[in-house]
Amino acid sequence: VQLQASGGGLVQPGGSLRLSCAISGRIWRINDMAWYRQPPGRQRELVAGLNSVGSTNYADSVKGRFTISRDYAKNTLYLQMNSLKPEDTAVYYCSANTTVGGNYWGQGTLVTVSS
Repeated sequence: VQLQASGGGLVQPGGSLRLSCAISGRIWRINDMAWYRQPPGRQRELVAGLNSVGSTNYADSVKGRFTISRDYAKNTLYLQMNSLKPEDTAVYYCSANTTVGGNYWGQGTLVTVSS
């Protein structure tokens, strides 16, 4: 499984961005997917998860502002981010777990929220 994240950039507080994660390889083995982020000087943290039956979970800090989704026809995972705050500044990573125990990561995309 290969993952390619994109869509990061500079946005003002209150703005929106949509991150994309292109999925390729043995896609049929993917069980669940997620977005993580690593703020400057801090550890990587879970932002949002999506399992194989469509259930989602979110970090408390992003609930009501971020939405994770997957387009199976386009083999793409998305993270819609609204009402962005400076504390959302981080490198964002997509990840996938497979039914055979594999864990895969994309290369990360930088989101900077600043005026």
